[in-house]
Amino acid sequence: MLEAQSNAPNERLPLPDCVVPGKIDWVYLVPIVLIHAAALLVFVPAYFSWTGVVVMLASVFVFGQGITLCYHRLLTHKCATVPKWFERFLVVIALCSLEDTPGRWVATHRFHHAHSDEKNDPHSPLVAFLWAHVGWLFIHNPSTHNIGTFQKYARDVLEDPFYFKLEKSSWWVWIYIGHAALYFAVGAMFSLEMGMSLLVWGVIVRTVVVWHITWSVNSLTHMFGYANYGTGDHSKNNWLIAILASGEGWHNNHHHDPASASNQHRWWEIDVTYYLILGLGVVGLAKNITPPRHKRIAQKLAGRSIDAAATAAPD
Repeated sequence: MLEAQSNAPNERLPLPDCVVPGKIDWVYLVPIVLIHAAALLVFVPAYFSWTGVVVMLASVFVFGQGITLCYHRLLTHKCATVPKWFERFLVVIALCSLEDTPGRWVATHRFHHAHSDEKNDPHSPLVAFLWAHVGWLFIHNPSTHNIGTFQKYARDVLEDPFYFKLEKSSWWVWIYIGHAALYFAVGAMFSLEMGMSLLVWGVIVRTVVVWHITWSVNSLTHMFGYANYGTGDHSKNNWLIAILASGEGWHNNHHHDPASASNQHRWWEIDVTYYLILGLGVVGLAKNITPPRHKRIAQKLAGRSIDAAATAAPD
C-alpha cells in the first residue's frame, strides 16, 4: 500500500488570486521540458552502464540533501546552525539540482507554510494534483515572485552577499553546467560512452528524479497518508515519500512542528536527514539543533523545576 489511510480532500480550490492563467513562466517551463526531453537519452543503449545507474542513485541522495537538508531545514526553518562556508557549499550542491536560488526557494516555501492548503497556497493539490506537482511552476505567480515577498519571507537569506548575488546573476546556471561538464569529463577519462553515461544518468536523469521527489512532497503528502496531528491543512505522513525524500514524507509531523530538526515522531518514522544533522553535530559541523516540540517543552519544564528548586533552597 502507498499509504496507511487515504484522506484525499474532497473540496477544491481555484487558482491562487495572483496567478494569471495563460501567463507562462518560461524561465521554469523551458528547462523543465528540455531536461525531461534529454532524459529520454536513457533509451540509447550506448549510454547505459551500471556505473551510471549507481552514480545516479548515489547522486540522488547527495544532491537531494542540498534541498532537504540545506534549503529546507537549515535555510527555511533554521533547525540548526552550521559554519557559513559549509552552508554555502550545501547551497552549491542544491543549485546542482536546478531547483531555484536559495532566496526564491525559501520565500516560496515559507509562503506555503503561511497559507498551506488555503486559496493563496502556491501549490496546493486542492487545485489539482498536477498543479501541486509541477503545474504551479509553469504559470507566473506575482504573489511569490516579487520584492515584497522576498523581503518578508527571505530577508535573512538575502542579507548574505553570496545568496543575494545568486539572485542578481546567472551564476546558478553556470554552476549547474559546470558540474554536468565535470561528470562528463570524469567518465570520458575512460571512454566517450562512459562520459555520456555519467552525464545522462548521473546528471540529467538524477535531476529529473530529484525534481519529482521534491514535487511529490508538495502533491502526494497533501493527499495520501495518515495524520498524527490536526494541523488545519491536509498535510499527511506518507511512508513512500519519506523513504524517497530522506524523511521529508513525514509531512504532517513537519507541519505540526516545522521548527524541529526531526520529522520522526514515532520510532518507525525513519528520518535520514535528521540522522545526518545529528552526525554533523557529532563532528562539530552543526550546532543549536532544534529538538522536537515535546522535547523542547520537557526541557523548558525541567528548567523551570530547577529554577524553582534553586529559589526554594535555603542559603
